[in-house]
Amino acid sequence: MWYDEFATPIGKLTIASETEGLRHILFETNRHDIGERTGWKRDASALREAREQLLEYFAGGRRRFDLALAPVGTPFQCKVWRTLAEIEFGSTWSYGDVARRVGDAKAVRAVGAANGRNPLPIILPCHRVIGSDGSLTGFGGGLPIKQFLLEHEGVRRGQLALGI
Repeated sequence: MWYDEFATPIGKLTIASETEGLRHILFETNRHDIGERTGWKRDASALREAREQLLEYFAGGRRRFDLALAPVGTPFQCKVWRTLAEIEFGSTWSYGDVARRVGDAKAVRAVGAANGRNPLPIILPCHRVIGSDGSLTGFGGGLPIKQFLLEHEGVRRGQLALGI
């Protein structure tokens, strides 16, 4: 696994990749730690494109990502993560919206759990999933970062019920 670390407006991000594609984006503090990183090798050149695209996003010049992705999860988690990629920049969906999109309107809690385990936040935009009442709920990097990302994308404070 190759990795790189770099500063962003939301703090240091760590990105990690294998031959198949980008595997992880990690915040300085993560709700679900990925565990052991023994054997990871720092290689900024191997992750240059991912780093550049993320920095372009933060600079306001990128709304979509074009990277090889290789998240690892259960079939249901992967289905949810692919669905997250459909949420447009500056838009939000509720957990119920995502559940309906994956074909099971009753799977709201399972969608929430899969969303919380998303290994590629920002690129697979789990920050764009909010409560049905507009509240900011759950985010692996913390609610202040979720709020920052949404506001960065132009989602107005009045559109969100800020429970933080």
